[in-house]
This record gives sequence, structure tokens and C-alpha cells, in this order.
Amino acid sequence: MGYALPFLSKRQAKPTILQRCRSDEATRARLKYNPWYLHIEKQEGTRVWVEGQEMVLMSSNDYLGFSHHPEVIGSAQSFTEKWGISTTGARLANGSRTFHTELEERLAAWMGKEACFVHSAGYISCMSAVSAFATKGDVVVVDRNVHSSLWSGIGLSGASVERFAHNDPFDLRSVMSTEDPDAPKMVVFEGVYSMEGHVARLPEIMDAVAGHNAFMVMDDAHGMGVMGPQGRGTAAHFGLQDGVDVICGSLSKSLGSVGGFVAGSREVMEYLRTHSKQTIFSAAISPATAGAALRSLQLLEEEPEHLERLWENTRYYKQLLAEIGANIWESETPAVPILLGSKERVYNVWRGLLKKGIFSVPAISPAVPPRKDLIRTAVTAAHTREDLERVVEAIAELCRKF
Repeated sequence: MGYALPFLSKRQAKPTILQRCRSDEATRARLKYNPWYLHIEKQEGTRVWVEGQEMVLMSSNDYLGFSHHPEVIGSAQSFTEKWGISTTGARLANGSRTFHTELEERLAAWMGKEACFVHSAGYISCMSAVSAFATKGDVVVVDRNVHSSLWSGIGLSGASVERFAHNDPFDLRSVMSTEDPDAPKMVVFEGVYSMEGHVARLPEIMDAVAGHNAFMVMDDAHGMGVMGPQGRGTAAHFGLQDGVDVICGSLSKSLGSVGGFVAGSREVMEYLRTHSKQTIFSAAISPATAGAALRSLQLLEEEPEHLERLWENTRYYKQLLAEIGANIWESETPAVPILLGSKERVYNVWRGLLKKGIFSVPAISPAVPPRKDLIRTAVTAAHTREDLERVVEAIAELCRKF
């Protein structure tokens, strides 16, 4: 007949890209429940408006409330007036501006490092912090629960990969003991895990890799501005800045801006400038984002009350959640998950919270481990006690209902 009938084919044809899009579980869930990419019409601090309804924002990573601080906004405006909207290109070809180098010097000093490079996105920074240094023939030993940006960097590196159990120095030690002692190694983990709220067991991690000639990369996007004295980060929290080779992270969390950074020794950072494609080819951060981040760093140093209020709110929120028996996955930080254990329950509780005027974000497997489906909430310094009481009351009612 000149062609093979589908049911007679010896090998089932791979689905087309369009078929894959139509059958994808996450896409179908979004079409059914629409839990992500909601259209926010207006924002005022911790309040957002969706379809005309005012809501308490409980999904933001603006831990210190700096994105709406008048001095941060004013700094962004003044930098824009002086420098324009954009540098319109990569720094390798287009040059660095004084605000780039000023921000990098301030960030490096803040993180206890010699040098720093800032990128236009935290995702790019974390990706480059791995892919710039690891290469084929190296071994990357990575915490199973690290952020997608780090996995992207690992994939680009071409290095072989070994995983260790989440935040488990004992398993890390076991993995390291099986590796060729002569092979170059990189250990990748986070200072604060944004979904779980866990803090890296840094002293024990460093002890586990001692003597293995390992290059340490820590993503501290959710630790900077939250952990340590004056919010100097997770390494500073333990007094171990010198023990981590590279600290990367984001300007869009506690600093209330946009962009990312990689910090390390001077020679390590010059290597990144030379070998990281993300660094060489991506456009530089804008004047406004640099100006906002610089003023936020000053506020961290000059006004400790923001960090104090963040932790006061965090303790109060967790106390309320403990009283209703909520499972918060032993969170140690202002990132507080509400574990519900099934996708259907997460969607139902999330939708119920939305109807009650609480904006949160659902996280389901495979974004989280199986049976760890959750609603992620985050406390900020800008929340009031009344906000937190309202949220917990709603969570208690909906968890009883579902």
C-alpha cells in the first residue's frame, strides 16, 4: 500500500512537540486550576489586587520590604536620571559603569570576599557559578534539592554528577569517600533552601569534604539579608566565609531589586570573567537595579530594625502555625512551607486561600519531592501581626475542610 498503518508499526512513534505540550501534566494542571502567573493589577507593599480583590501577599521574597522603601525607590530613580534606562549590552564589549564596580565592591565586602560580579538575573549568576568552573572530567557532588539554576549550570558544565541526600553531611561524606581522590571536585549546595526553609549544615558539610580538594559553591539567594550578623548571609552566620570558594545569589530577594551576583577570591572571579559565557555575553544590569541594590545594602548596615522585625514576624507566624498543628517541614527561616502531601489538597487549599484574599504559591512534585506537595509562604518585615493571624486562621479552616 506504500505506507505502514500506525497499529502495525514495530516501534511507536515519538510524540510531536505539540502533542507533548498538550499531554504535559503541569500544563494541564495550570489550565484546570490556573495557580501560576496570576495577573496582579496593583501592589502596595504587602497588598496586591487580583480581579479587583485586595489580597495579603504571602509569596514574596522581599524579606525586608525594601522593594517599596522610599529611599530604595528614590535611589533607582536618581540612577536612571543620571545613566538612562539601560547600558544596552554586555560589559565585555560595552564597558563597565562606575555603578557596576561600586556595587560589586560593596557586595564583595558584605559577603566577606575579595571580588564579585553582578549579572542581570540571579538565575544567570547561579548557573555561571557552576558552569564557569566545572568541566568535563570533573565531578560535581550536589544536594538533591538545589535550585533549578544550579542544575542548569551543572548540565552545561559537562561534568559527571553525584547527588547526596538533602542537607545530609553524613551522606555527603559517604559519597565523597567513593570518588577518585585525584579527580577535581565541586560541591554544590544552598545556604537557605527556599522551598523547605532549611539552613545548610555548613560546618558539618565543610568537615565532610575536608581533604578531598573540593571547590565549594553555595547559592545564598535566600540567606543574604536574612541570615548572619546584619544579614551578611549563611556563611557569616557560621563565621565560615573563608571556607566557601564561591557564594552566588540574587538581588531580587532581600535587596528588593533585580539581578544576581557571584563572589569569591580575585583570581576566581577573573577566571569567571574569562570563561563564563553567561558573564561574557549577557547584558549588564541596569542603572536602576544597581541603584536600588546599593541603597538596600546601606539600609541593611544602617537600619538593623528591618532584620529584627523580619525575625520577630517569623517567630510569631511559626508560633501560630504550631498552635494549629501545621506541618512546616522544620523550616528555620522566613521561608515557611505548609506541607499538605497531595497535589489535589494543595490545589484546593491554595484556591481557598485565594478566595479568602491570601496570595500564596503551590509547589507540587516534581518541583518538590513526592508526598511533599506544599503551599509556600514567606514572611517579610512589612507584614503586620494582623496579616499573619488572618493567614493562619484561613489555613486552619481550609485544612480542616480538606
